[in-house]
Formats: sequence, structure tokens, C-alpha cells
Amino acid sequence: MSQIDTRMLTIEDYNAIIKLWKLAGLPIKLKGRESKENMKKQMEFFPEFFIGAFHRKKLIGVVIGSYDGRMKGWINRLSVKPEYRRTGIAKRLIDLLETVLERQGAAVLCALIESPNEESLSLFQRMGYILHDDILYVSKRRSSEV
Repeated sequence: MSQIDTRMLTIEDYNAIIKLWKLAGLPIKLKGRESKENMKKQMEFFPEFFIGAFHRKKLIGVVIGSYDGRMKGWINRLSVKPEYRRTGIAKRLIDLLETVLERQGAAVLCALIESPNEESLSLFQRMGYILHDDILYVSKRRSSEV
């Protein structure tokens, strides 16, 4: 495989991001948090939290993170185009985002993985993340699109 390049994503990458997420089978809230308008705002405030991997200028991987300001960094979205999986791209994207989050002050790095997703869980565990099956995630949403 020829060289894989990485860079911060911009709103010009929006359509390619959505296409990749659909290919990866990720749930997408196009009228909510993943709307073009919302993603543009997020990218303007925290551009370094949106990282893409490119092969021949085509988007093949995305990682998106956030920092809560209280020493916790979050990996909120990770996806790699199916034919590029198991090539180290996901690990590379995670490594880059971890560096960004640690520079922000994150001492605890967390990832949200929607079940069932054994492939992602296995990747994060290989990278030193610990599964906390004693923690439950709850949320309250204005709507199902948020």
C-alpha cells in the first residue's frame, strides 16, 4: 500500500466523513450532532480533535475526540474504510488523537464503543484501554436526533 497521509479535517471533508461512516455501518444523527452545521461549529472550536487518514487523497479513516476540561479525553468516533482495516490506520489515528488530548491536559483517555463491536473493543484493549463493565452509560436527550 502506498503512503497514508493524516491531517486535521475541515468542513470541506464533511460529505466524505458521512460517506465513510455509512460504509462503516455507524449510526449517524444527520439532523443532530452530525449535521453539517453542528460539525462545522465543533471543527471551528476544536479543529485538532478531527483527524483524517487519506490514501491517494481519498478519506479512508476518521477519528473524532473531545476534552471535558477535567482531565478526561474522549475518543467519540473512530472508523476506517472496511478494505483498509487491520493495516494499523485505526491505531495511528488513535495515537495522534491521544497526543492532542494529552496536550490539552487529559490524564484519563476514554472511548465510547457501541455494542456489539468486538473489533473496536479488541483494538482499544490491545492499546492499553481497560473495559469497565461496572460502569453504565446513561443519557438524556432533547430528541432522538441529538
